[in-house]
Amino acid sequence: MFDVGFWELTIIALVALVVIGPERLPKVARTAGHWLGRGRRFVANVKADIDKEIKAEELKEVIEQQTGLANPVHEMFEETKGDFNQIKHETVEQVKESREALDSHDKN
Repeated sequence: MFDVGFWELTIIALVALVVIGPERLPKVARTAGHWLGRGRRFVANVKADIDKEIKAEELKEVIEQQTGLANPVHEMFEETKGDFNQIKHETVEQVKESREALDSHDKN
């Protein structure tokens, strides 16, 4: 993340030792490490949340695409169902007419 070399770290450590003092330096270093760890965890959590949102959006797009593909199939199914119902109705009518013709033929 930061391009800090060996000499930069040495200078920072010497300045911290002079400014803070040798007694408080371990506690300050521990506190700084603690806050640095919290910051890293926070950044990791934010990244994870962003990744989840991106994946959720991608999943929504895939579902919308699949729904768009399923619509024509549903329409074809409904058309076929209507055609079969029409054939059924016509067949029932033909059977009724045939029975009526047979009944009238038998009476004569």
